[in-house]
Amino acid sequence: MNDMSDPVMLSALEHYAYCPRQCALIHIEQVWDENIYTMRGRDVHERVDEVSGESCGATRIERALPVWNKRLGLVGKADVVEFFDDIPFPVEYKSGRSRRGRPEILQLCAQALCLEEMFGVSVPKGALYWHGSRERREVEFTEAMRAEVERAALAVRELLEQRIMPPPVNDKRCDGCSLKDSCLPSVVAERERGRKVMRELFAIEGGN
Repeated sequence: MNDMSDPVMLSALEHYAYCPRQCALIHIEQVWDENIYTMRGRDVHERVDEVSGESCGATRIERALPVWNKRLGLVGKADVVEFFDDIPFPVEYKSGRSRRGRPEILQLCAQALCLEEMFGVSVPKGALYWHGSRERREVEFTEAMRAEVERAALAVRELLEQRIMPPPVNDKRCDGCSLKDSCLPSVVAERERGRKVMRELFAIEGGN
């Protein structure tokens, strides 16, 4: 069992899946910058961040539900959890239009693992709701997804405990990242390339 006195936030799993450097900047360096995408996301989550519950027929709905998994040392909050016959069904709200993103699915599956431990039941499915396009997509939590959550939880814990700052990805992900000005991906990547060239050059000269 992991030590829940220093848990990993569920949001860190999504950040790590998107970009390990982004995860480190946010959760180690406490860097957070706003852009149009983060502002939209904040606006959407303000609608579901107030703790509340209601019943709609046989379905019970809980909003901003605190969740945790002691085995993996995870903690966070589920936007919405629908209970059908006492079986939790997590629903994660996202801004923008529907897209098939691995980070969002990883975070949703992590919520399911938390709910399974908390309520002692199997949580086979959940859903992503895209506010921009008003689309809801159901996600089935496969064994592969569950294993990926566990690997990501271990990787994020190692990154946070050792205060590792990964190199920038410096690809199309950077264009929509609010931390681009703080990360400076092209500058850091160019510097790393220069260091690599120098190391290779000295290795060649040393071999002669």
